[in-house]
Amino acid sequence: MQRIDESMKIAVVGATGLVGSTMLKVLEERGFGSCNVMAAASERSIGKEVAFAGRKLKVMSVDEAIAQHPHYAIFSAGASVSRQYAPRFAEVGTTVIDNSSAWRKDADKPLVVPEINIDAVRPNDRIIANPNCSTIQMVLAISQLHRRYGIHRIVVSTYQSVTGTGMKAIRQLEAEEQGLPVEKAYPYPIHRNLFPHGGDWLEDGYTTEEQKLVDETRKILRDPDIMISATVARIPVVGGHSESVNVEFKEEYDINEVKQLIANTEGCILYDDPSTNTYPMPITAHHRDEVFVGRVRRDPSQPKALNMWVVADNIRKGAATNAVQILQRLVKQR
Repeated sequence: MQRIDESMKIAVVGATGLVGSTMLKVLEERGFGSCNVMAAASERSIGKEVAFAGRKLKVMSVDEAIAQHPHYAIFSAGASVSRQYAPRFAEVGTTVIDNSSAWRKDADKPLVVPEINIDAVRPNDRIIANPNCSTIQMVLAISQLHRRYGIHRIVVSTYQSVTGTGMKAIRQLEAEEQGLPVEKAYPYPIHRNLFPHGGDWLEDGYTTEEQKLVDETRKILRDPDIMISATVARIPVVGGHSESVNVEFKEEYDINEVKQLIANTEGCILYDDPSTNTYPMPITAHHRDEVFVGRVRRDPSQPKALNMWVVADNIRKGAATNAVQILQRLVKQR
């Protein structure tokens, strides 16, 4: 395990939320348990206690955390909070790793999946964006394929866990399963249902969740010319996002080499054997940090194209783990 300077100060902003609490857990798992970790959250959570590395952390305000001049701050508190406070952390010398959408499209802010493009972080960068959960798992699965064959076009449909909407959505699903009344996170029932809607509507009929897949994939893979079409659906599962991904390459490919490239991609597991019904599902990825890839097969309708099925735990690799992995790489480099 990487040796960590125990004097390092790390603030977790949004520490009482679903992703924030997982960030604390992943920090502990990855060797930061002895560091000076601060839990910060909104005013309604100040004074509460959260568990970390066998001790209790008293939740402080974000202003208090800034006053401590932490070396790093990991955010999972929404775009408006990030826009307000991330620059203030940066002003006192803190490096911010932000899980919201606030900075992802900013040309001056690196958007990072560490296995792919940690080199996008420059020495003086003080705000680093963590990509959207559905983007992270897809780009990791296709990153080596893009380097080898060049990607011309992607058509992706996502089947997203209710955990992507937070605790309110989990409570809605659980209450509906039991036939109990509940405050709804969605405009429709989610139990025994699904709907092709995630994010806010855009004028062209797509949603912000779908547009993120387009913009973020191009930025991370450093290729603005990749053509991408996305459809997002919410499904009644807890544990991970699934994606049906159709990729059209610029060059002809060998299916066995494709599978080998996926298997050799850091952070990916090739989970693909039709003879034993081996393919990834949300239950496969739940509480795991890897991206699972299966159903890899040639597209018979289109030359140079293939289909794959990609699954990952959206709270871990899709959010908390990716942010902590960025932190690990930065600590190692600096």
